Formats: sequence, C-alpha cells, structure tokens
Amino acid sequence: MSLDFHGRVAIVTGAGGGLGRQHALALAARGAKVLVNDLGGAVDGSGGSVSAAQAVVDEIRAAGGEALANGASVTDFAAVQAMVQQAMDAWGRVDILVNNAGILRDKSFAKMDMADFALVVQVHLMGAAHCCKAVWPHMQAQNYGRIVMTTSSTGLYGNFGQANYGAAKLAQVGLMQTLAIEGAKYGIHVNALAPTAATRMTEGLMPEEVLAALQPEAVVPAMLVLAHESAPTRTILCAGAGTFEAAHITLTQGIHLGQGADVPEQLAARLAEVTARGAGEQVPQSGAAQGTNEVAQAMAAAHR
Repeated sequence: MSLDFHGRVAIVTGAGGGLGRQHALALAARGAKVLVNDLGGAVDGSGGSVSAAQAVVDEIRAAGGEALANGASVTDFAAVQAMVQQAMDAWGRVDILVNNAGILRDKSFAKMDMADFALVVQVHLMGAAHCCKAVWPHMQAQNYGRIVMTTSSTGLYGNFGQANYGAAKLAQVGLMQTLAIEGAKYGIHVNALAPTAATRMTEGLMPEEVLAALQPEAVVPAMLVLAHESAPTRTILCAGAGTFEAAHITLTQGIHLGQGADVPEQLAARLAEVTARGAGEQVPQSGAAQGTNEVAQAMAAAHR
C-alpha cells in the first residue's frame, strides 16, 4: 500500500529546519498541501523570522508542490488560531497536524532557572495544546483528523540535564491519550512520535559517526504512518537511524492487600510482586482501567 496524501492539508510546526523540514517535504512530496510553520528562532527559542519557513515553502514549490509559510509562535494562541485560519482560507480544510515545534534550555535541575523550566513547558506542551485546540473544531466538523505529537525518549525514560524538556514531552503523551479518546467518534486519530535525530538540538551531544547515522530523514517514515488515513490511534512510535520501536505505558496486575494497619509494611515487603511484569500486565485503554483493576481485586477478596 502506498502512503498517499493527495487531497490532504497538513500543518507542520517547527518546520523551518531539521526534522520538521523533512516532515514537511515528505508530506508535500506525497501530495499534501503543507502549511510550514516556524518561528525562525534560535535553539533556545530566542529571536524569530519567517525566512526559515519560507525557504522550505520555496523548496516545496520548486518541486511542484503547494505550500504556505507561517511564522507564528506556538505559545501565542491567537497567532496559532490565525495560522489555522490561513490554511482554511487557502485550502478549506486541515487534515493533519504535526506538533514538532520545540526548544531546549538544558541544565541540571539543581542549576536550572525556573523561568527556563516554564518556557520549555510553554513551548512543547502549551504549544501543542494551542495547535490541537485550533484545529480541533475543523477536524470535528469534517469527521477526520490526524494529529502527531512529538514526544521524546527523555520524556518516556528520562535524561540528565533535561528535567524541563522531559516533563513537557511526557505531558504531550498524556495529552495524546485523552485527545485520542475524545476524538475517536469524530475520526480523529492522535499519536506520538519519539524521534532520535541529528538536528540543531543535538549538535555537540553525540560523536560525529553517531550523528551521521541519525539523519532526520530516517525518522520520517514513522511520521507518515501516524499521519496517514490508515494510522492507528494512541500509539507511541519511536524511530531513529532506520530502526522503529513502540513504547507502551502499562499497568501490572498488582496484589490486593486491603486496608489493615500493617498494610504499609506488607506493601514494602511485597513491592517486588507489585512491580513484577508478566501475566496480567496490560496497556490500559483509558485511565479507568486502574480503578477497575483495583475494585475488582477488592471485590474478589471480599467474597473469598
């Protein structure tokens, strides 16, 4: 099956360079009309110019595609709404949103300024929320939508010096989980992509040989799968260097201990049983699965 995007309209944020640029070019090459958004700032989020977005638009147009440039900051909800309206005015619909915009303000938590923590959360989490909120009514009205969050292994598993980035990136997964549930009846699929790629944000962090293997182009297939009409929903795909994995947030079966006075001591003694993986572990379909499991075990214990 060919992943075709003719007739689709996509918005890609942070698409003036790096991974976002590759996303925009790939969607356009497969037939999508693409609104290329980029603030045009530095890696830390300072500055701004629409020239980076316009350069990608020029590339797309030179290859025979359709594209528009936009320089809105995803932290500005009014500007994001105007960006979505720009796509609606030009093409009459928005089918795909790739939330790719991001910045870094890396430091160990002990040395991190809380203003830098807040700004990273504002860009990654609130930026994604702003974009989702702006496209949501249009996707609901057309009973179709594909939203791709850009999460990170830092959010899923942690990384020294990136407490702000990790918190924001895992928060995007939480946003994805609920939006996928709420969007299901409208044909809106919401997924997350955890890329490993050599971009401005990874320069100087890895050896040259490793960076050479981690070309942004190698991540793009995962984005195309998550943005296509055949996409799954509530899936976390990981991608880098041509390798693809999936991440799952799971719930173990656990054990029922009741509410006695010595339950803290029992729990401490049997914690390995609670955290053990294997039979009974599940990938919950919603947050209700935790309570369902807990009450079921309590009821079973009461009737023994």
